[in-house]
Amino acid sequence: MTPHELIKDSNRIVIKIGSALLVNEQSGTVHQDWLQSVANDIATLIEQGKEVCIVSSGAIALGRKDLGIKHTDRPSSIILEKKQAAAALGQIEMSKAYSAAFATNQLKTALVLLSPKDTEERRAHLNARATLLTLMKNKSVAIINENDTVSTAEIRFGDNDRLAARVAQMIGADLLIQLSTTDGLYTADPAQDKNAEHIPVVENLNEDILKMAGDAPAGLSTGGMKSKLEAAQIATNAGVHMIIASGKTNSPISDIQRTTIFTSSDKPISARKKWISSHVKAKGTIIIDDGAVKALQSGKSLLPAGIVKVSGDFDSGDPIEVMDKNGQKLAIGLTTYNTNEARLILGHKSTDIADILGYYRGDELIHRSNLVLQA
Repeated sequence: MTPHELIKDSNRIVIKIGSALLVNEQSGTVHQDWLQSVANDIATLIEQGKEVCIVSSGAIALGRKDLGIKHTDRPSSIILEKKQAAAALGQIEMSKAYSAAFATNQLKTALVLLSPKDTEERRAHLNARATLLTLMKNKSVAIINENDTVSTAEIRFGDNDRLAARVAQMIGADLLIQLSTTDGLYTADPAQDKNAEHIPVVENLNEDILKMAGDAPAGLSTGGMKSKLEAAQIATNAGVHMIIASGKTNSPISDIQRTTIFTSSDKPISARKKWISSHVKAKGTIIIDDGAVKALQSGKSLLPAGIVKVSGDFDSGDPIEVMDKNGQKLAIGLTTYNTNEARLILGHKSTDIADILGYYRGDELIHRSNLVLQA
């Protein structure tokens, strides 16, 4: 499969953009013409009906100048407080640059800052996921970055490669495109070994492949091939294909050339449901009526109208069991509403939820994408 074919067959795509591509090292300013070409590429994908979000580095690189940070300083040598302050300054400039680039295509952008816990804690994960899916559904482009201003050295990702993979996992993406200063994985560092061979496809990300990775070079980058391979592990395990492609030329997506493709054997939805069914412990139980049983068996979501009884102590995003009136376990899924909310809306129509609770998170108690039927 070629990268063009993979992009064509993917409906939901995450694109990672690194600092070294977005920001001019010498001047500390955005490569605006390049960014405009990327925005044009993404606008075309959205016109084709695809959902796209961006994970972008660059805030620290754009804010460093005002704090006396040189472009030759390795990120690891800069004290945390300076990096956080640079990020706070640079987020504004980065947001302006993306907004201007997409405005020429009549597309809105939204800045989303995530910390590691937002992808690891279940409730925060679901809230962030719902926000990103809503933005994409409304054809707005989310610009996602690590929340460097409030992160700490002990818990931060250190780069956005792995964050991009976590986001792809979170939203059930089909494809993650890592735009880089290199056109893929080589058997050795091609800058140091003239005999290094390019690897076009990786189907099994084993220890031998991982040993080929090197660390990030000096300059704006904080990732390097090592973090990209770690990202590939996260992505492919979640059912997401990943591409490493060069972003050094204009229109790097529409004019994508030689790449390394990391293939996944699972589709995102099957990987997600595999996780739900195999790796979660139910925190509550819902008993449903016969009509709701038929709805679930036909592939529909679980609505409040079909609920007969609620038991347990669960929060939004927690796994709960679904049973029929005879006590037979039918499914397990991640709930949209907590125990008290579920008890208040049980037996009611979805259109009544806002009036009963005073707010609204969706029509479903469990959406079908978060529900796994028992065999």
